[in-house]
Amino acid sequence: MIKQDKLYWIIPVLLLLVSACEPQVTSAPDLGNAPKSEDVTFESTPNSENPNVVTFTSTTEGFKFLWDFGNGSTAEGKEVQGEFPLKGEYTVTLTAFTEAGQALNTKKVEIAQTNYAMLDDPNLNMLTGGIDATNGKTWVVDSTQFGHMGLGSIDHFAPQWWQAAPEAKANSGLYNDRYTFKLEGFSYEMETNGDVFLNSAYGDEFENTTVPPSGADLMAPWTAPADQTFNLIEAANGDLTLKVSSPTFIGFYAGTQTYQILELTENTMKIRYEDTKNGFSWYHSLITEGYEHPIEPLPYKSEELTDNFDEEGNVNWTKDQIANFVEGYDNPAPVGVNTSAKVAKYKKGEAQWDNVYIDLGYELNLNERSTVKLKAYFPSYNDYVTEDPNAPDWAPNKSLDMQVEVKLHNVSGATGLGGNAWQTQETVIKQVADTDTWVELEFDFSSVSDREDFDRIVIQLGGEGHSMPGLFFIDDFQLIE
Repeated sequence: MIKQDKLYWIIPVLLLLVSACEPQVTSAPDLGNAPKSEDVTFESTPNSENPNVVTFTSTTEGFKFLWDFGNGSTAEGKEVQGEFPLKGEYTVTLTAFTEAGQALNTKKVEIAQTNYAMLDDPNLNMLTGGIDATNGKTWVVDSTQFGHMGLGSIDHFAPQWWQAAPEAKANSGLYNDRYTFKLEGFSYEMETNGDVFLNSAYGDEFENTTVPPSGADLMAPWTAPADQTFNLIEAANGDLTLKVSSPTFIGFYAGTQTYQILELTENTMKIRYEDTKNGFSWYHSLITEGYEHPIEPLPYKSEELTDNFDEEGNVNWTKDQIANFVEGYDNPAPVGVNTSAKVAKYKKGEAQWDNVYIDLGYELNLNERSTVKLKAYFPSYNDYVTEDPNAPDWAPNKSLDMQVEVKLHNVSGATGLGGNAWQTQETVIKQVADTDTWVELEFDFSSVSDREDFDRIVIQLGGEGHSMPGLFFIDDFQLIE
């Protein structure tokens, strides 16, 4: 038996599951005049045990019969069955096909009472809170977690190109949006707080929005209209598709109202959707409003870390914002203390901070290993003089710094989950005196060996708090005793 797709629909009615018999020919086709509307007739018979289940039978001769139940669901066959969980009036349309032509007619079907048992579906309950959740369930972007927004190719189902660091899109209009789904009426409410975050390719769809010349993503003023709806479609293979009514959307806007649900639990949801103009896929992780991820203690240990960029090391690097970090890059000056063929290129962008970092997956035991070593190369062609006129007062310098800073962060703890790991960080800064030469640097954290909460190592070149760009190189990273 072929399992049919399951459709959770919208107002005026909620849910319809249709199972249809194969088309039947009950008499010879009519080769005379084309049928008229009044020639198309059908009967409706409620189930004796559950009147919300109705059997529809065509009393018209023909070879094909198409049904529209008035809520976006269809069926095919001479006799079909529909399920109507909620009370209300449905306009059912039958289109009959004969050899001479086709015609359609409609009939009103009244459902007297809501059958709440028919709405007790696990996916709907997790999305909306179920029939007892009169205010529905509200979802938000899971901004404190790595990968809450991502980007990948159209033929993949994971964000292999880019994933957002915690709070990476703060002040973009994304994190203050709310998405509420109610089972009753399949209503959907999008609360924007006056602004939304969108791909600049869709800026012309929003009034009073100026697309920046750089084509960067932008925040636009917008308030979602009321009385919106959603539907949830479960395919025969179990895949879930969530649709919201236009012009509303979920998360970062990229021209669509259709989202593939990759994961749905009581408090978490992961979605994938296609950018309709750019040919790639976006991803979001969402949580229910007010939900806090349980903090599971990480193991406390130490491992030797090495990466010489000539061969595969045991370090996984991640970057902040628009920093560009390329491993296995040709050594720009294979002389002096570093004659290796490959290094890492570190390009600081115009953000106020552009770091690369290593998430350890454990709390670092500094009693066993507390020293970070690396080699750095600062080219003379960088501009180390010009100051950023818009640098904030807290910035240590307003120009590109001749320094390397290594920081230890507590990301999994309470401050880290809020994107504020810098509040409890420990840092060591080493100045670089000369350009166009490799220098060896050592960062000693033994003075804080009593700390047992560091789970990230951050590398920062060129300073922070200013937007002055620069290009640097590092090599032979190590965490040793």
